[in-house]
Amino acid sequence: MSKSIRIMFLLSIAVIFAFTSSVMAADPIIIKFSHVVADDTPKGEAANYFKKLAEEKTNGAVKVEVYPNSQLYKDKEEMEALQMGAVHMLAPSLAKFAPLGVKEFELFDLPFIFSGYEDLHKITLGPIGKKLLDKLQPKGVLGLAYWDNGFKVMSANKPLKVPADCKGLKMRIQSSKILDAQMRALGAIPQVMAFSEVYQALQTGVVDGTENPPSNLYTQKMFEVQKYVTVSDHGYLGYAVLVNKKFWEGLPADIRTQLESAMAEATIFANDIAKKNNEKDLASVAASGKSEIIKLTPEEREVWKDALVSVHDKMADRIGKDLIQEVYQAIGFQK
Repeated sequence: MSKSIRIMFLLSIAVIFAFTSSVMAADPIIIKFSHVVADDTPKGEAANYFKKLAEEKTNGAVKVEVYPNSQLYKDKEEMEALQMGAVHMLAPSLAKFAPLGVKEFELFDLPFIFSGYEDLHKITLGPIGKKLLDKLQPKGVLGLAYWDNGFKVMSANKPLKVPADCKGLKMRIQSSKILDAQMRALGAIPQVMAFSEVYQALQTGVVDGTENPPSNLYTQKMFEVQKYVTVSDHGYLGYAVLVNKKFWEGLPADIRTQLESAMAEATIFANDIAKKNNEKDLASVAASGKSEIIKLTPEEREVWKDALVSVHDKMADRIGKDLIQEVYQAIGFQK
């Protein structure tokens, strides 16, 4: 090798080494991802899976810090923290968007509107779901995806076999006018309460019961202080994965593309694990012997639906009559 060629070769190696060293030395982009549930819930597992994918796809240029179980913020605090940029990513329940001025998301709280995951995904994975997420942009927030938790059961310290069994019970709900109307239609007394406070409230009798997908009921150990669980599947609990708009748009374009790819894969994972976990966790509640599981027949479930479907009309002005009709048409809903 001639001297000139050897010099050029050594210079090339030096440039490559300097570039690699600078990339390796650069501080990673930190994404703080806060949520209020346990790591072993569908949302918790999906958040950790997104972390894994994001860090792999960006070759370590991004580091995702996941804070579960309300470590940073409780239900009522986290949305404001996201808007301020104190955290970068959330996956709040779809019941939490009314304080932002986007009441349309309470559509997902309507009792018995979805007969199962097939109906649900026509909305969350279709144009109606995207249209709703787009409404968040003026609030300084971008919606990246919907993640399932699942369909809800009712729990209490008395058996809830027919709607009248709920009369007079103090039932914990998320802060949602739709859920408030739902409980009142059953003759129950709705009690808005942060998710992190529910177990103690059930244990001490501050509230008599609650509604949750089985995964929340099990991982938060609520079943230990609830004697009966009715598999009503009366409502849906899901999440929208959100990012601070200014932060997201300030990321390099290639990093955003890699993160979007990670989110798409994490969403498939989230929705798959949600269904599996809820089935597994309901079986675990039954096996514990601490809660008796009440499974409704199709006819019994229809009685619950008849008692609650009036909430759709009562709340139509709040959510939007046209939006509700659009959803009805998309999924073939019949009262």
